[in-house]
Amino acid sequence: MIEIPQPVRPVDEQRDVRVKRLAMRSMRRGIKEMDLILSAYAGDRLAGMSDETLDLYDDLLNENDHDIYQWVTRQVAPKEVYAEMIVDIQAHISQG
Repeated sequence: MIEIPQPVRPVDEQRDVRVKRLAMRSMRRGIKEMDLILSAYAGDRLAGMSDETLDLYDDLLNENDHDIYQWVTRQVAPKEVYAEMIVDIQAHISQG
């Protein structure tokens, strides 16, 4: 089995640069639905997130788009580590 390397979080990244990087990664997904969902969510939420929550969101963006889509659309239960964030994304969609 070929192991695909995961992106490495930049060391000592300034917060504003980090927020911009995560916003860009939210817009450039593998499927259009996730582009729309995550870019809107990121635009509204990233700036107000704690550093720990930004870490979690960064980790979420490393997950497969089809998995995230199934979590957000309630087709499949999310990984426990992302459960609260997925609920927040779902609430954001409902507000839209």
